[in-house]
Amino acid sequence: MISSIRKLFSSKLGIALAMAFLALIAVAFASMDVSSSGTFGGLSGTSHAAVVGDERISTADLASAANSTLDNMRQQNPTLSMAALVAQGGLTQVLNQLIDRAALRSFAQSIGLRAGDNLVNSEILRIPAFRGPDGQFSDSVYRQALAQQGVTDAQLREDISSGMLAQQVLVPAAFGAVSPAKLAMRYAALQKERRQGAIGFVPSAAFAPQAAPSASQLQAFYADNRDRFIRPERRVIRYATFDAKALAGQIEPTEAEIAAAYNSRRSEFAATEQRRFSQLIVPTQQAAQAIAQRGGSALAQAAGEAGLSVTTIGPLTREQLTAQANKAVADAAFTAGRGTIATPQRGALGWYVIRVDGVDARPARTLAQVRGELASSLRDDKRRRAIAETSVEIQDRFDNGEGLADVAREMKLDLRTTPPATANGALYGAAGTLPAELAPVLQTAFQMEEGEPQIAELTRGETFILFDVPTISASAAAPLAEIRDDVTQAWRLAEGSKAARAAADRIVQRVAGGATLAAAMAAETARLPAPEALSMSREELAARNQQVPAPMALFFSMAAGTTKRLEAPGRAGWFLVELDTIAAGRIAENDPFLASAREAIGELMGREYAEQLRAAARREVGVRRNEAAVAAVRKQLTGEN
Repeated sequence: MISSIRKLFSSKLGIALAMAFLALIAVAFASMDVSSSGTFGGLSGTSHAAVVGDERISTADLASAANSTLDNMRQQNPTLSMAALVAQGGLTQVLNQLIDRAALRSFAQSIGLRAGDNLVNSEILRIPAFRGPDGQFSDSVYRQALAQQGVTDAQLREDISSGMLAQQVLVPAAFGAVSPAKLAMRYAALQKERRQGAIGFVPSAAFAPQAAPSASQLQAFYADNRDRFIRPERRVIRYATFDAKALAGQIEPTEAEIAAAYNSRRSEFAATEQRRFSQLIVPTQQAAQAIAQRGGSALAQAAGEAGLSVTTIGPLTREQLTAQANKAVADAAFTAGRGTIATPQRGALGWYVIRVDGVDARPARTLAQVRGELASSLRDDKRRRAIAETSVEIQDRFDNGEGLADVAREMKLDLRTTPPATANGALYGAAGTLPAELAPVLQTAFQMEEGEPQIAELTRGETFILFDVPTISASAAAPLAEIRDDVTQAWRLAEGSKAARAAADRIVQRVAGGATLAAAMAAETARLPAPEALSMSREELAARNQQVPAPMALFFSMAAGTTKRLEAPGRAGWFLVELDTIAAGRIAENDPFLASAREAIGELMGREYAEQLRAAARREVGVRRNEAAVAAVRKQLTGEN
């Protein structure tokens, strides 16, 4: 969790710094400062969580930034709660970020750096979210985007200015850091060194007490470890769907409506004739008549002899051909029989020689013949209109205070209620997930207030869903009475971890006395798994392209001839890492890895320079934290007040 927050806020070199700056703008859009005249859970908006130089970071700033961080992280982990974020150090990370921004801004200004209005304007023009349909900056889109996020123009400009000042300070400090050649040589050689040893494991379960804890022991353990038992927010969703089936009595067209539709479209059902033609245009009447006299079958041959080509056109109605040529040409073409050449007529482009290739004549259709077609079309139109009107009516009824149950009962809809579920769609405390039809509205359901129904489209213009949230269970530590078995198991594991640590210390002492790791572990009364021998180079470890496990990281950072213990995650036990020998690696001066090693070290040095400058800026401007105010914000965010 903490590493995720650090990644969210950390600055990087080059392009990474620019991306961090853009992320800074995104944070500004996702958050809004609470007015200094307002209050936050009994805390005045002007109460300060920290003072950086002459600038105060208010409790409202801190609370708003924490909520923004939670929103960002929920995109990767929908079930993350504020209580869990705070419990794992997230609020401290947020405050540190706010302090760093204020310190860098104050320091930059003190040494004469500026981010003027024109520079800020140029950055605003580059933000894609503010561009209109033509791809250019749109003031209306800009104002609308700010209003949607509750951010003022001044707040955005101040945030962009702060980011640009941070760039001006940090980029020069980090840019161009170069590693000495000998340091790169040593680093590259380290990648080829080989280490031999073993890794053992002392599981907590092997030492966990079998007896249940006393009531006082269990209560004390629960009080000290409440953060481990935080449950995610759970919500019950009540919903019903409706489509045209719920409106069957409203969409069937009447005979009068069908007749009116027939009359309005009478021309569409009138008799029609369309023809396909082969067409040749020549400059003189004599040439046209000569070709016509040769007959329809000779049209292509005659055109070829004259160095011309025949064009195929149609199907066309008489009116369409009139528009293309003229009335005389169209009349002649629609008088001739199939396969014959019409009497040549003069048009705008010359003399038209037209052969009739096909005739599609359709008689007029009566009302009885098209009744089904008209009824289906009217039914579709009425269905779409009825669904739209019904959805608007339902929304109005919700806005006027009517409940979901009343609307569903009147519409005779099947109202369903889900079991408690988390924000990722999983059922809480049970196998399975929410119905798939709730997926499009799940995010909304976890943002809406309790008992405030809404309507949404599932299929555009076809299917709608009515839903509300009758029950919201906030994220908090579960009551001991509800999770007694889980807490008891955790207590046993914690007690086992203490005993396992003592056993690990005894094993380390035996190894220091000359015993092998395997013999030292076998000397324990509890049955322990045998250690695993290990022989590996750093190069082989890197080739795995996986996150390095903590015991392996320790194995490659300790001295030869030593044995160390390391706690496993979740109090599962203790690793024992023994390193016997280190075979130094060698690398040639022309090895291509040297160049990449030097570049990697240079990047790390640049980051370190930037971090040192950041720390120096904090010392230069002065930072004072108001721990009491921070504690009050923490309690308010987690609902402890």
